[in-house]
Amino acid sequence: MTEETKQNSSGGGVSRKSLGILLAAVVLAGGAIGYRVLSGDPSEVAEVATAEGPPTLESLRAAAEKDPLNAGAWQELGFAYYESGQFEDAAKAYRQAIEGDDTNAVLWSSLGEARLMASESDPMPNAAVTAFEKAIGLDPTDARARYFLAVKKDLEGDHQGAINDWAALLKDTPPGAPWEANLRQTIVQVGKINNIAVDSAIAKADEGRPAAPQLTAGNAIPGPSQEQIAAASAISPTDQRGMAEGMVESLDGKLRANPNNPDGWVMLMRSRMTLGQPDKASQALKDAVAANPDDAERLKREAAALGVP
Repeated sequence: MTEETKQNSSGGGVSRKSLGILLAAVVLAGGAIGYRVLSGDPSEVAEVATAEGPPTLESLRAAAEKDPLNAGAWQELGFAYYESGQFEDAAKAYRQAIEGDDTNAVLWSSLGEARLMASESDPMPNAAVTAFEKAIGLDPTDARARYFLAVKKDLEGDHQGAINDWAALLKDTPPGAPWEANLRQTIVQVGKINNIAVDSAIAKADEGRPAAPQLTAGNAIPGPSQEQIAAASAISPTDQRGMAEGMVESLDGKLRANPNNPDGWVMLMRSRMTLGQPDKASQALKDAVAANPDDAERLKREAAALGVP
């Protein structure tokens, strides 16, 4: 664990990069990888910020509209819309961000994901695919686009091809990354559903991975990306921390409403430790084990690795 994850909540000492990563990772836990890991209500709207809290959607929108070509302002608005479940508005904001920076692969893959999440009937709309393909064309390592283009293969019946692509993505995933457990779960579940052995593919992917955690700004599944880190840098450290805390509380609430989600509980523990809230992380472990007794040993191992007391 790095020193930045050991700061207590009263000191607000978590670094900007750490909070940017946390914000993105919570979005991931809220419904992207694993075919929407948590079943959050898309109609749920983010709480309006107080004077001491994170910026409101209204203030973010006003800031973006002042400069139609300010990609950073529009991507921050898109991120806020996405977090509040307003996926169509998120897609519009990301599209406007691209008007200011059309060579940014992260913006294109963000647009693709927002379009996918906004679709009520088509699990992989053409507009989303177009955005993911544009992202890959700009940056073949963009993990979000790689993940969802593999989803497309799976939906089209090419289950082996999808598993191969996810395994390749796993190989490039830093050990301990927030999305790692969900990526593995996706591979295992799709293999099980389609009677495809995946153990060797996972083992081979693990052989080629780096030995130590190494989060990077550019390789993230709707997660620790240039986009979220850039958006986080646009607001004050106090507001940034407030946004992170609000999102973690939202995740906490969703898990208490739907507690049968071990991966979500691991994300909550990780988030609490990142915010310097070991007591709350410990309570999350207790609640997770109580709700998921069959996964108790795994949850305890994950907690120990995170340093949860």
